[in-house]
Amino acid sequence: MKKLLAVVGPTGSGKSDLALAIAERLQGEIVSADSRQVFRFLDIGTSKPSPEDRKKAPHHFIDFLEPEEEYSAGAFGHDARAKIIEIAQKEKQAILVGGSGLYVRAVVDGLFNGPGRDPELRAEMEARLQNVGARSLFDALQKVDPEIAATMDPGKPRRIIRALEVYYSTGKPLSEFHKEQSGEAPFKTIQYALAWGRSELYARIETRVDAMLRQGLVEEVRWLQNNGYDHNLNALNSVGYKEVFDFLAGKTDYEQMVNLVKRNTRRFAKRQLTWFRADKRIHWLGVDESTSFESLADLVIEESQEK
Repeated sequence: MKKLLAVVGPTGSGKSDLALAIAERLQGEIVSADSRQVFRFLDIGTSKPSPEDRKKAPHHFIDFLEPEEEYSAGAFGHDARAKIIEIAQKEKQAILVGGSGLYVRAVVDGLFNGPGRDPELRAEMEARLQNVGARSLFDALQKVDPEIAATMDPGKPRRIIRALEVYYSTGKPLSEFHKEQSGEAPFKTIQYALAWGRSELYARIETRVDAMLRQGLVEEVRWLQNNGYDHNLNALNSVGYKEVFDFLAGKTDYEQMVNLVKRNTRRFAKRQLTWFRADKRIHWLGVDESTSFESLADLVIEESQEK
C-alpha cells in the first residue's frame, strides 16, 4: 500500500515549511488541505505559499476556485484522494499539508454518512439565530455535544447549526458520527504535527499577523471589496478578512483591528490544537526557535520509511 505523508496542526506552526522541505528532498508533490487557500485572490490573509516556493515543488488545491464558489470537505476528500492516487501512479510522494481539520479527515478517514438536511428544523434554528444570536446556539451545542463544540468558533453559526441539526434529527451527537467514519483510503497515512510551547506559538502568530499587514492585507481586502466580493461570502468569513472588512466599514480603528486579528487567530489555533490533539495517530514533533526544518524533514523521511 502506498504511503501518504501528512503535516497538520495549527496556524503559524510551520507546517508549510516542513512540508516543502520534505517535498524537495523526495521530489514530491504537495496537496494543500486548507479550506481558504483553494480560493483565488485570497493570498496574504491565507498565507499562501509564495510563487518561489511553488516552483520548488508542485502544489495542488491552491487558487482553483473563485471566492463566490462553494466547496465542501466532502468534495475535497474525493478530489484530493484522486490527486494523491494520481501522484502515486507517477511514482512520486504526495505530502498532505494543512490545518483544516475536516479537510484532513475527509482524506484520511472519509466523511461520515450523516443525515440529510431537515428544512423545518433548519428554518427553526435560523429563526433562533436571528432572534437570540449565535451564542445561544453554541450553548445548546455544548450541552448535547461538548466534544464537537470544543472545536468550533462560537461566532460562526453555520457549523453549529449543522451539528445541532444532526443531533436533533437523530438523537446522536455529531462527534459520534465522526467516530464512525466510512470510506477507507487506498493508502496508508502517516501524520506529523509540530509541537510548540503555547507562548512560542502565540508569539509566532503575532509576528505572522504583523508580516501580513506589512505585505498589504488591508489593501488585499479593499481590492476584494472594490471588485464586488461581499464580506458575507463564506470564503471571506474567516479570521483576518472579517476583521479588516469591519475596519474598512469604520466599525473599528486600525489598532483595534490588529488586536482582534491577533486574538482571533490565537483562538483559532487553540481550536485547531483541540481537534488535532484528539487524533492519537498524529506524531507530534517537539520544536523551538532553534529547530532546523531541514533536519526535521530528514527525520520525518527516515521515520516514515520505517512505518
